[in-house]
Amino acid sequence: MQLGMVGLGRMGANMTRRLVRGGHQLVVSDLSPDAVKQLAGEGAVASSSLEDLVGKLKAPRAIWIMVPAGGPTENTVQSLLQHMQPGDAIIDGGNSNFKDDVRRSRICKSKGVDYVDVGTSGGVWGLDRGYCMMIGGPKEAVARLDPIFKTLAPGRGDIPRTPGREKMGGTSEDGYIHCGPSGSGHFVKMVHNGIEYGMMQAYAEGFDIFKNATSKELAEEIRYDLNLADIAEVWRRGSVVSSWLLDLTAIALAESPTLSEYSGFVQDSGEGRWTIQAAIDEAVPAEVLSAALFARFRSRQEHTFAEKMLSAMRQKFGGHVEPKSQSKTAQ
Repeated sequence: MQLGMVGLGRMGANMTRRLVRGGHQLVVSDLSPDAVKQLAGEGAVASSSLEDLVGKLKAPRAIWIMVPAGGPTENTVQSLLQHMQPGDAIIDGGNSNFKDDVRRSRICKSKGVDYVDVGTSGGVWGLDRGYCMMIGGPKEAVARLDPIFKTLAPGRGDIPRTPGREKMGGTSEDGYIHCGPSGSGHFVKMVHNGIEYGMMQAYAEGFDIFKNATSKELAEEIRYDLNLADIAEVWRRGSVVSSWLLDLTAIALAESPTLSEYSGFVQDSGEGRWTIQAAIDEAVPAEVLSAALFARFRSRQEHTFAEKMLSAMRQKFGGHVEPKSQSKTAQ
């Protein structure tokens, strides 16, 4: 299938590579000519502008936007609409607010263009592992784009089948689902990221307790000098708290037991805040997710080993590099 890809950052570039390797034709665009040149050298078709990209695609066109949420995505959608035709589709695979998706879908619909929002999880590992996708938008448009989603998704792999799933059908076992109308894909991804905050915080706090088990404030007989890398490794094998986040934690601790190269400054990318706002709107208690978000705010003032671990996990799954802070040194 033919697809335009706008935005060749960490995820956009690797998604392009996975699609090209899967036999699709990609026409690419980016603010960096070097990024376009790189992907063109790997089998994609280069374009010099958004207008040029649209012109190199056959109708009905499909263009995937993989740029930062907010202004960059908004501007890209508006620019593309100036050149697209009824029957074409715009796919936002970034981390947009689901309410923006609802608004944009109305604008696109008025011009006969389908708008599809795709919450995408997989980070820098997605090229090889595949991307988990949560999709919102018109049913017919999503069905037309299925070959793209199927190639990007992880597939069933060797994950044991959930008992009872054989009667349910659908694409969820392949790693992607059509959640519902416009906005629903990013809504599901938003809550996914809120949960991610809570899981990361739990691991981080637990390992901080381990690290401080040597405290001189403790009685000598209950002081423990624990090997954190070994604990992370053993938990990966048969423990009920095993997960991919724990796998990444084990990698980080094996590389650097003290995590000394991480600042402990932990950003939030927006979805955590939006998840809490949704919980407020729905009057749903979300104590753990709220606490995890506020812990990230605190990390920008003073840094603990727990925050270094959060920084390490974010770097491992998403390639995120936290800014250096001038605040208090890490404990």
